[in-house]
Amino acid sequence: MTNPIADPGHGHSPAAWTAVVIMLLGFAAGTVFFALEMPVAVWICAGIVLAGLIVGWAMAKAGWGVKGPKYAPKAH
Repeated sequence: MTNPIADPGHGHSPAAWTAVVIMLLGFAAGTVFFALEMPVAVWICAGIVLAGLIVGWAMAKAGWGVKGPKYAPKAH
């Protein structure tokens, strides 16, 4: 008989979703600016992607991560 593996949460938290949305928008805009040959805007978008990572980390530290006290998982 095998032991069930604990559910790690898979990142379904406000912190994870916020980070992913910010980084996705930065990456998408950066791709458009790259195609338009606007290197300054591409670097700004790279900063937005980095900012998304920092925002997600800060939200997780503030309790909005998977194991945080402010996060309440939805029943499936």
